[in-house]
This record gives sequence, structure tokens and C-alpha cells, in this order.
Amino acid sequence: MVDSFGSDFKRFFGKGMAILLPTAVTLWLLWQAFGFVFNNVAQPINSATRLAVIWGVPQVLSEEKLPDWFSITDDELILERYNREISDSTTDAALRRELRTEYLSDFWTSHWYLNLTGLVFAIMLIYLAGVLLGNIVGKSLYARVERFITRVPGFKQVYPHVKQVVDMIMGENKLAFSKVVIVEYPNAGIWTVGFLTGNSLREIDKLAQDTVVSVFIPTSPTPFTGFTINLPRVKVVEISMSIEEALRFVITAGVLAPEDFKPDDNQLQEGDQSASA
Repeated sequence: MVDSFGSDFKRFFGKGMAILLPTAVTLWLLWQAFGFVFNNVAQPINSATRLAVIWGVPQVLSEEKLPDWFSITDDELILERYNREISDSTTDAALRRELRTEYLSDFWTSHWYLNLTGLVFAIMLIYLAGVLLGNIVGKSLYARVERFITRVPGFKQVYPHVKQVVDMIMGENKLAFSKVVIVEYPNAGIWTVGFLTGNSLREIDKLAQDTVVSVFIPTSPTPFTGFTINLPRVKVVEISMSIEEALRFVITAGVLAPEDFKPDDNQLQEGDQSASA
């Protein structure tokens, strides 16, 4: 009975992990991405916004309409100097700026929705960057910046690879290969999953005396790196697997294959029997 319970526990625990782990990891990654953007992008924008508010409030509001956090009396200054043991070398204007910054920060924190200001600004800045860099002039300027970055030691070893992955996932040409194929590579009888990228060079067509296509062969477990081969079109076999399924297949080194492409148990048993014979 103990052995039966133990085996059942391990089996169902494994199934539970297989079901819940992908969701948990996905949520954790999204949360980490949100935390990174919020802490490193939104919060600095919030701080800059608060400074702009402190500067702009007296420019647009009269003395009578100033908010409570902005109005600091002489008595408050004296009390703060005493409580904080601030030296006389600190001017009243500097102390007022410091207190206004603290009061506005407390007001900002107590109204949670104000923290969304940084996120909204960040989204708008990213959108504007896309608009500005998406035209011909913007692309030309950014290309010059990229050429400079790729010459900087440290950046040139990392930036091209990061850009390749980002362009593959989010770029305009992320689905430059739209068909999943299998080819006999690197030797006859060894079938490899690849992505058809298009027709190859005309010079290769002339040498092969046939229509030659280019196939991107991804590597496991990083399918965004690999190599390109050129071979006659007739040697390329298209399959109905989607791009996402093929990427998952490569990332997991063939462990996660689409159900339609998996051999059934009878085929596996026959293959094992043939191998043992």
C-alpha cells in the first residue's frame, strides 16, 4: 500500500509540475520584466515628473491656490531645522525645495495611480522612438549609431547577438522564414529540421544547374543561432509544422514534439525490437 501511494504520488506530482510549471515560469518572467521596467524606467520618470511639478506649480498657480504640500511656512522651516539639526549654512530656499520634494513624494505614494505616470510616459516614449526611427531618416541616423556601438569594446561582443534575438522575436522580419522544412543534412539519411528562407544566390543556381534555395538550420537550445545551407529545391521537404512548434522542438532538443508528428507506441516498440534484433 505504501509503495502504491508512493508511486502514485510521484506520478501525479510530476504531472502537476508539468502542468503548473510553464504557467508559473511565464508569470514569473512577466513579473520580472514588469518590475524591471517599473523600477528602472517608470520610477526615474516619476522622479523627473515630480521635479517638473515642483518647478511648474508656482509658474501656473497663484499664491492662494498653491497646494498644501507646496506651502511651507517659516515656522515649519524653524521646526525642521531643529528636528533635523540642520546647520545655518543651509538656506531657507534649499530647505524648502527639499521639504517640497519629500511632501510631494509622500502625496505621490499615497495616490497609487500617480505611479502609473511613469509607465504611461515610458510607453509613449517607446512609441515615439518607433515613429522617429521607423522612417528613412531615422533608420539612417540609427544605423550610424549602431555602427558606432559595434566598435566599442564590450558592446561589440554582446550587442549584435542581443539585437539578433530581439529582431527575430519582435522585429519586422521576425517571420522571414515562413515554412518549416526537413532536409537530409549533414549526411544522407540524417533528417534535420530547418526554416526555408527563400531562393539562394543566382551564382549557386548556375553551378548547381537547378533552382537552389536557402535553408536556415537552427541549433539547440538557442534556435536563433545556427547556419545557412543552400541546396536544390527538390531536396527540400516541406512539412505542416508551424514556426512556433518547430522552435519549441529545437529548443527542447526534440523532447516537445507536436502530437501529429510523434510516433505512436506501436512504432516505438517495433523500432526497439528491430534495434535489439
